[in-house]
Amino acid sequence: MILLFPEGGWEELLPKTLLTCESEPAREIEWSLRNRIYHHEHFADDTVIEGEWVVRKAIENSGWGLEPRRHQSTEARGAWAFLPVLNSREDIGKLTTPRITHDADETARRVASAKRLFQGILPVREVGVAHISYHLMQQYTYLRGLEQMMVDMFDAPDMLHDTMRFLTDAHKDVLRQYQELNVLSLNNDGTYHSSGGVGYTDELPASGFRPERVRPKDMWASAESQELAGVGPAQHEEFALQYERELLEPFALTGYGCCEPLTDRLAHVFSIPGIRRLSISPFADVLLAAEGLGDRYIFSWKPRPMDLVGSFSEERIRAYIRNTIDLAAANECLLEMILKDTHTCENHPERFDRWAQIAREEVDRIG
Repeated sequence: MILLFPEGGWEELLPKTLLTCESEPAREIEWSLRNRIYHHEHFADDTVIEGEWVVRKAIENSGWGLEPRRHQSTEARGAWAFLPVLNSREDIGKLTTPRITHDADETARRVASAKRLFQGILPVREVGVAHISYHLMQQYTYLRGLEQMMVDMFDAPDMLHDTMRFLTDAHKDVLRQYQELNVLSLNNDGTYHSSGGVGYTDELPASGFRPERVRPKDMWASAESQELAGVGPAQHEEFALQYERELLEPFALTGYGCCEPLTDRLAHVFSIPGIRRLSISPFADVLLAAEGLGDRYIFSWKPRPMDLVGSFSEERIRAYIRNTIDLAAANECLLEMILKDTHTCENHPERFDRWAQIAREEVDRIG
């Protein structure tokens, strides 16, 4: 399977200066529709363009009590620096469990407005919480700082564990609130999953499903701890995975990983409840990944986005993709290629088109 998510590259593929609508809500709708058309006309990937318009329920989150702060860059896309707000163990007490609310009247207004707009053109579907993804270590580092998090593993492990415990329990309570409000929605469709991929599957929903009430066991969910790319498997297990397993346990199918290479800790990841999709980052050893995953899990490969900048070499791209396809085929892997994290194509949008064509040719080569 080949999927392209240009992300930051969309600013160069489909600049908003092309839009003709005037109000911001209308411009957002126009861009979304143009995005679908562009994707269909340009990319030889497997993205499904669904014939519907999705309206999001009006769901609000009260926040976590402490909000991250940062030193912003003077560059438009420059790197920012952490400005810690969690400075002592006592500050953990300032964290609060978010309160979730659903404004049913606002949801009804949104649906009615969309139906008026798309009448006779597209059916309108109301969707609540469909993308479930946990980022515990990101939450901690946003509050504490990345370097300080690594120091805490040695100098203040109790503080790190106490914060992870609070965040885990709070996320469990958030899920409970979603269920009480009945705002969960199925994600066995084109809903974005994990750190790249889609939810299409005939294994969901689970037995006993009732359309009027979606349960966690009818859904996909995921987690990742890319901030721990530079630590060992034991620390990853102690400070993240043991908590992430608790959060993923209620769900039927799960995915794990983002940019962190997982090939030295696969045994830990395989123990996640319902694990089905593993992110194999550009920094992972694809041979070890292919041998470890076999045909048991989705090999969610994230090719390097750097090939779309600088010298665009079709020969290099083809050899790179072919190597992974051949390794995956030799180990009977369930491979998907997810091109993402492309912040720029240096104003050469045709590079996305050609990358997808090369990937398609290499997939077709093995039948």
